[in-house]
Amino acid sequence: MPAPAMLGETTAAPTAFVLTLSCDDGPGIVAAVTTELAAMGGNIGESAQYRDVASNRFFMRIAFSAPGGVVTADIERALKPAMERFGMRLSVHDAARRPRLIIMVSRFDHAMLHLLYQIRVGRLNAEVVAVVSNHEDSAATASYENIPYHCWKVTKDNKAEQEEKLLQLVRETQADLVILARYMQVLSDNLSTRLYGKIINIHHSFLPSFKGAKPYHQAHERGVKLIGATAHYVTPDLDEGPIIEQETERVTHSMGAEDFVATGRDIESRVLARAVRLHLENRVMLNGHRTVIFAQ
Repeated sequence: MPAPAMLGETTAAPTAFVLTLSCDDGPGIVAAVTTELAAMGGNIGESAQYRDVASNRFFMRIAFSAPGGVVTADIERALKPAMERFGMRLSVHDAARRPRLIIMVSRFDHAMLHLLYQIRVGRLNAEVVAVVSNHEDSAATASYENIPYHCWKVTKDNKAEQEEKLLQLVRETQADLVILARYMQVLSDNLSTRLYGKIINIHHSFLPSFKGAKPYHQAHERGVKLIGATAHYVTPDLDEGPIIEQETERVTHSMGAEDFVATGRDIESRVLARAVRLHLENRVMLNGHRTVIFAQ
């Protein structure tokens, strides 16, 4: 433990961190990590772990505070022997740092508006550094929120060029996450691969049964009794990336197609916001085609 402060001496406030790791399972992993954290005066506030029996992979998330002045490099250096011993993939995140987001949207802005509100009221600790769209519809919203707005029309002839502009924007803004908040353009395999684990999409849960335009109207015509939404990481396999969050709601024969649309939009907004929050709090870990979610 650190030595107590002398009378009249000022001590820097503790710093909050989140540590995530994965490796092949085996004895001594937790002890190796927590012993080093304790040695530097770390105080664990939340800890969760999971062993995937099928793959024998071990996953862990630890939220902890460390004495003032400790930075991520100090923690990574202290844990380097454990990383090498167990072959860990380990990340340390400063919990005080606000992640930087790029939101992509087409004409339906309900999911984006909900994200902006969640940030405004402090539910999401993040900063939106840009809004990208293939339409002008959300320009006024971005202006009101004082967020740079980029309207990039996408055609089959300029798709590669526009995606390169997006990658450049990610680099320039140092964005941590790209959110497809009902962005109605299919990303190329190249872009999906280059930003794997850093793009989250929201879609209606009817896929693949109700592809194409007006999925809620198709669902209404087929008389479905349950509708929902799925938030997932984007991969080259369209709408088949690792799932982060889902929700469903019952519907009845007495509801019209527009009622389905309204219900679906509410669900999409909630599911996307929850998925983004889980990601930003480093509660999501990729496990092949699946995710490990350390919910609070």
